[in-house]
Amino acid sequence: MSSVSTSSNATEQASRALYGKGPVFSLDNFSSRDFIVKDFIESLTDAAQPTRRSQGPQPNAFDSKPLIRAFEQASRRLNELSEELTQKETELAGGVRRAEAQHASNTDTLGRKLNQTINSFQKLDTSLKSDRGEKWGGNVAVETGKRLEELDRQRRRAMDAHFLIECWDEVSNRGEVTLLENLRRSGTGEGKIRSARIAKQLLRISQRLDPASHGSHSINGAGKQVNGITNGVNGARHFNTREIIEKFIETLENDMLKLFDDFYRRQNFEEMKNCATVLQDFNGGASVQAAFVNQHQFFIDRSNLVTDEVGGDQETWVRLSDPDADLPGVEPGLQSLIDEVKVVVQEESQIIKRAFPNPEQVLGKFVQRVFQQSIQQRLELVLDKAESESTLAYLRSLQAARNSINALVEDLKSHGLTEHPDPVTSQTSQLLDQQLDELFTPYFGGSAYIDKEKQNLSELYRSLLFKFELFHSRRQKEPKTYLASLRSRGQELLVSAREATDAYVKSLDLEKMSSTQKRILLSVAGLKNTTADDTSTSTKPNEIDLNESDGRLNTEFAKRMLKWLAEGVRRGLELSGGSETPKDVSALHTLLLRNMGENYIELSLDAAADSASTAESAKRDAPDLNYLSHLKAAISIMHLMQSCTNTLLIPLASSSLTIRRDMEKNARTSLLRMEDHINIIEQRTIDAILNWTSRLLSQQSRTDFRPKDMESDAALALSSTATCAAVLKFLSSFQDSAKSTFASGPNLTNILTEIGVEFRSQLLEHFKKWQVNRLGAIMLVRDISAYVELLRSWDLGAQFNGTLEMLVEIGSLFVLKPEAVKERIRGGQTGGTNNATGQTGDGGNASAGNEGSSALANVNKENLRPYLMKREDYMEVGMQNLLYGL
Repeated sequence: MSSVSTSSNATEQASRALYGKGPVFSLDNFSSRDFIVKDFIESLTDAAQPTRRSQGPQPNAFDSKPLIRAFEQASRRLNELSEELTQKETELAGGVRRAEAQHASNTDTLGRKLNQTINSFQKLDTSLKSDRGEKWGGNVAVETGKRLEELDRQRRRAMDAHFLIECWDEVSNRGEVTLLENLRRSGTGEGKIRSARIAKQLLRISQRLDPASHGSHSINGAGKQVNGITNGVNGARHFNTREIIEKFIETLENDMLKLFDDFYRRQNFEEMKNCATVLQDFNGGASVQAAFVNQHQFFIDRSNLVTDEVGGDQETWVRLSDPDADLPGVEPGLQSLIDEVKVVVQEESQIIKRAFPNPEQVLGKFVQRVFQQSIQQRLELVLDKAESESTLAYLRSLQAARNSINALVEDLKSHGLTEHPDPVTSQTSQLLDQQLDELFTPYFGGSAYIDKEKQNLSELYRSLLFKFELFHSRRQKEPKTYLASLRSRGQELLVSAREATDAYVKSLDLEKMSSTQKRILLSVAGLKNTTADDTSTSTKPNEIDLNESDGRLNTEFAKRMLKWLAEGVRRGLELSGGSETPKDVSALHTLLLRNMGENYIELSLDAAADSASTAESAKRDAPDLNYLSHLKAAISIMHLMQSCTNTLLIPLASSSLTIRRDMEKNARTSLLRMEDHINIIEQRTIDAILNWTSRLLSQQSRTDFRPKDMESDAALALSSTATCAAVLKFLSSFQDSAKSTFASGPNLTNILTEIGVEFRSQLLEHFKKWQVNRLGAIMLVRDISAYVELLRSWDLGAQFNGTLEMLVEIGSLFVLKPEAVKERIRGGQTGGTNNATGQTGDGGNASAGNEGSSALANVNKENLRPYLMKREDYMEVGMQNLLYGL
């Protein structure tokens, strides 16, 4: 692009001056990849064209001189560039030729050197060939090296044997170990190792050649006894070789142990390893390993601290014992020990790796000592303290300690210890897991753990349900309505409360419990504690304040019970999860069914059933239906318990088919038993409702449907009779209670349907009993309309609502004239082909017809006669003709 611009400027200048300067180019203008000859030529001729048409006509059509000058200049510049390019090409070609010549020379030199090397190797190989002519396997140098090594080994063995014989001669004849002492004091690790090995060989020789020194008889019995010692060869006087050798070994061992300790203090790991190697030949290194482990500063310091009093303030232990509080964490002293163990084991593992020939074995003993002494002793102190506070504190402390120590084990595994930074070996990993299991085995052996969980839940459940059970125990002794047994506050109730409290204290053995656990259990039970340190009965009769809410089911109580159970299940999975899990879960499930199912839900349902029975037999007052409001809580708690069982407990027992089936069977049996209770309550409630509606209907006044003419205005002013109003009020109240109890669902529909059907039958029978005059028929129709409106508001479906049309039609029998009644009945018979059939109260068929048809179609006409006979005009001619026609 720069060339184009340059050429344009040059052309313009050429057009302005006769001998203008041409464009200037360089080699870069033509070496670019974007260079196009056509574009280049066009750029040179652009200046010859007029730039704008508005410039007007030109004097000459075309002026070639500027173009000639431009092309001349371009030609000269191209020639110059061509010469420069040729010169550079010549220089580069000369450089290439020189480089090729140098490369050929180097290649030739290297080839000659390679040939010389190959020839030298072949000459050397030929000189080393055996007489057998083997090219490779008969290498004389290799065979010579092997012979030299074998000769060296034989020489060393001979020297060792010679030295061993000299040492034995010195020991057996002179009773000295000078040679061994000199070797031991040589100051080198190799000398100490050799002296240890020779000492062990001398001890074996002594046992073979001098059995008398080892307390046994001579080999051949030919020896002569001298001062109780016999030479095993010629009976000559000699020394007790065993004692001399063992004394030297003991001296050597003590010396090595002392040196090992000195080197350890100076952190000279190389000499430590030499000492450990020497001691390894004596007893497998047991002495040096024991010295390293037992005299470790960690165990010396911790031996003074392990018996320190368990830390933590009293409020911490109270939170541990509180089932509704969060877990505070591990006891500070134990956590401090665990943190220190982590650091010490990681640091010492590196020392062990550098100081012992068998570091993994030494590390194993060190770790065993740490777990079996330091951690175990502190753990026992913490758990003893926690158990003295409460059962829950013990379980939570056990869980926290297990999690913390398990985290320690995992940290040590990930660190690698002697294999750092690589992971630990499988042997060390297995050792750590074994130490962890052995540390907690005493707490999980047999049924020890699950018994603690059951004890904890039993204590909490019994405390939580104490007032509930006390309330119902007193209710059972008093013939009163449900939730009304505490309205009297006489001396007899106080005595009963005191006896129940004493029974509660004895059942939980509160007098033997710690002040912390007693405080927590009394708090859960809703009782007051007199003093924290009082070991006597911690409640007084006048401190028990029971009310009706104490006897009701509480969903929050159920949630707390399930929360405590879930905590126990989770703790069990963390601590003792495995093959025992199904068995443990089954035990907790049984505990839940007994406490929440039997002692809570079923006890409340029994009370509700008693109240329903009382309501069923009510004579004077309307039945008390307050117990219905408590069925809702019972059903909700049943659902919670069933959900917990099906989603949490039973799946955990899936590994054992037998236990799972037993749990499902027990859960199903408990649920069926509670459902039977609810069915009994529902049936008694239905009977109570119908009994009371029947009683209210029986109180219908004879004048309600036969008002006098003077009372017509007052009667017409009423929307319904007093009996109808009372029935409607009672049924509306029941409807509200039923909806609150059963919400929506089949239970509510079934109860209302059964009551609606039976109440409809009661009404059909009820209107057969009363004489009705003209004004009374209006009141009767108003009552029927009110009854029908109420029953329709129950929303029991189109089929039931269709059966209510019979009541409406029965009312029309009292208000219509005989001719209209006859026509209506006749119209019902002729137009009832498309009617929907319903059930009448007396067994006849009624129908809910379509619009324009009568609900009396297909009804046995004899069933209508009782209603018509109650009309005031029954004896008149029109009615008699109507009745005769029926």
